[in-house]
Amino acid sequence: MAHLPRPDRCRPTAAHPAGRKPVWLKSRATFGPEYVKVKKTLAACGLHSVCEEANCPNMRECFSAGTATFIILGNICTRGCRFCDVAGGIPSGLDRDEPRRLAESVAQLKLKQVVVTSVTRDDLPDGGASIFVEVINQLRVRDPQVKIEVLIPDFAGNNTALQAVLAAEPDVLNHNIETVPRLYRRVRPKADYARSLDILRAAADHPGTFRVKSGIMVGLGESWDEVLETMRDIQAAGCNILTIGQYLAPSERHLPVERYYPPEEFIELARLGKKMGYAHVEAGPLVRSSYKAFEQAAHAEAVDERQMPGDRHV
Repeated sequence: MAHLPRPDRCRPTAAHPAGRKPVWLKSRATFGPEYVKVKKTLAACGLHSVCEEANCPNMRECFSAGTATFIILGNICTRGCRFCDVAGGIPSGLDRDEPRRLAESVAQLKLKQVVVTSVTRDDLPDGGASIFVEVINQLRVRDPQVKIEVLIPDFAGNNTALQAVLAAEPDVLNHNIETVPRLYRRVRPKADYARSLDILRAAADHPGTFRVKSGIMVGLGESWDEVLETMRDIQAAGCNILTIGQYLAPSERHLPVERYYPPEEFIELARLGKKMGYAHVEAGPLVRSSYKAFEQAAHAEAVDERQMPGDRHV
């Protein structure tokens, strides 16, 4: 399989050193009435959003559009990956009422599309899979037509837990690969690249009708060829929606940004991803896994994969 040579325009330049954010990463602050409504509803229901916990750069835009990505199983993660701003530590207990409150807040916000993710809970026998299942069930009881995407952790390789979530049949099953395999030990020391690919394969092999999605970050020191190889691995595992965004260090305690990718590189990665066979690739400097999630799914739905280009060797 031939590797695409990295075009000259994609090489780092002195104009955009890693230590200085380029202009294309600036977003306009928006604090409209919908932003306030989402913030107040989450607080009133005792819920967390990954938008707030992970300090997402798109939070103002999404909240102002009346959307949010819910984070369940508390706000303390047992992993503490070096790229993530979610607090790490030892969680206490399990909130069994969380699914009901989440469904109630979705009803209050009149949402028809819901994205639900979680911290990683290695302290729980099933990694919290039962709460994911209950969230899906509670949402569907209130509104059978609601569209649900779940962004799941790896459940520490517990296949029974994974199969329980798959059996609940969300509309989109998302599990992020995050980075290239060479960087896993530095970026995600408690995760496993092969295990994450196995999750995508299991989802793709499940008889349910949901779509399979994953995401990666760039700017952590990976090479162009490594990005393409990782994209191939994810697509070969059966994933049909991919997100690619720029890594932004949440603080000086986190891994530094090695390089800022210019917008044209993301356009090229999206083009190459479509040639590989993805139904949809959402790529851009500020793209995050749940950003405009159901627009991504709608684009994928519109693609007739039988008419995709025959040459996918890029």
